[in-house]
Amino acid sequence: GIAIPGYQVPFASREMPIGRGWGTGGLQITLALIGVRDILKVIDQGHDDSVNAVNIKRLVVATTGVKLTNDTAQASIIQSRHRIPETPLSSGQILVLQVPTPEPLRSIESHETHTRRLHAEADYTGAWLRLFEQIIHHGSMTTGADHPVLVNDRYVMAPSPIPRFDNPKLDHAAHLTLLGAGREKKIYAVPPYTSVKPLDFEDCPFVVEDFSGRSCRLCGATDVYLDELVDEETGETWHQCNDSSYCLARRTRRDQGGVSDKTTDGPFDDEPFDDGPCEGKSSADRESLHAKSSAVRDSLHEKSSAVRESLHAKSPADRESLHEKSSAVRESLHG
Repeated sequence: GIAIPGYQVPFASREMPIGRGWGTGGLQITLALIGVRDILKVIDQGHDDSVNAVNIKRLVVATTGVKLTNDTAQASIIQSRHRIPETPLSSGQILVLQVPTPEPLRSIESHETHTRRLHAEADYTGAWLRLFEQIIHHGSMTTGADHPVLVNDRYVMAPSPIPRFDNPKLDHAAHLTLLGAGREKKIYAVPPYTSVKPLDFEDCPFVVEDFSGRSCRLCGATDVYLDELVDEETGETWHQCNDSSYCLARRTRRDQGGVSDKTTDGPFDDEPFDDGPCEGKSSADRESLHAKSSAVRDSLHEKSSAVRESLHAKSPADRESLHEKSSAVRESLHG
């Protein structure tokens, strides 16, 4: 067996070349597991290219020389902060979650010796009472991320600060989930095919975030976790897939005319994707049009640069004339 499901195990948590609180727990698990044949994917709040994710990938590659991927299905080890990928994981994959606060009873009991005793006695009255108070004051459970779960009908566990939307992905999942808290020096696990049930009440069941009537503006998905974005200039609100690689994969399949995995009535379902002047063209025609377009833009850029260079050597009257010419060139460039 991997571990007692949901049970927190203390570990040394050695010094790392990154600060505690920036994923040292997950990083130590990843480095302890990874081998030359592994393929690594690192995501931070759903994104493969965030600063934290990129820096962790650079460190692991510099240390081990393993291959990297953004494709969830190709990765053997996936280290993540705050999200579980939208693409279902298989039995051969390992999910490593970074955890800031591993103790689900910390807000109820501050002393470590007392929380250990509560776990040993399976006394989770405080956790239930906290949820009950939320219902009394707000009419529903108000936990956003890190809603406590009962693992294997025994231990209450903090699933790391993943959104409620991701909690059901842990229940009887085919993959192994390992959770590491470097600052708190704790690791714990959810073995494959283990029962993981969010704490709730019969008359107030656990519910995930509701995205009804919303879809990703880029790929049209609706059955995924969506980010809400606001245009500061216009005030317009739209939604977009939080999992960047999942969204990119859907758009790539759509653009290549491959098999669609449509799950929605999103903005691309009722009309074909418009390639503009390339629509209906062969691959060779598309490449030719793109080459011509690039050549035209390069030529205009050269003309604009030449005008700007000559501008410094002219008299004030000539400069005004050249300014007009430069403006005309820039307008044609944007057009």
